Amino acid sequence: MWKTLITLSLLYLLAFAVAQETKPTQGASKAGATPAYYAIPQEAARKENPVPATPESLARGKKQYGYDCSMCHGKEGNGKGDVAVDMKLGMHDETNPATLKDRSDGELFYIIKKGKDQMPPEGDRVKDERIWDMVNYVRSFANKGAAAEKPAEEKAPN
Repeated sequence: MWKTLITLSLLYLLAFAVAQETKPTQGASKAGATPAYYAIPQEAARKENPVPATPESLARGKKQYGYDCSMCHGKEGNGKGDVAVDMKLGMHDETNPATLKDRSDGELFYIIKKGKDQMPPEGDRVKDERIWDMVNYVRSFANKGAAAEKPAEEKAPN
């Protein structure tokens, strides 16, 4: 009986080790390897945001972003969230207008919905409208960053 139990345990450990070794990663790569190219389907990239960037949409986007994104991307979108800092992740500064200027809303939606590299996907646990709200909210970071970069003479008087 002990011999059977030991044999089954060893087979289980072997199967577990093989499964871990062959487990697919989402865009992640092993140390030293070149990361896989991340392609967004053209149809997804061309998708237009059906949700206007109203104050209500931005408020909903901010709430969802606070739950799911700020720990890595930072409360203000600067890429300096606690998890990103602790894990030494190189996050984009979304307050810099240049960061997202070449990304369509459809691309942002796709990345949030499907995930990218180590970023987990929202998937079906969040309604599409809420993801569009998050796209609007993420876009608002760049607007704040652009306003902060204007020289003093260009800023509106108080």
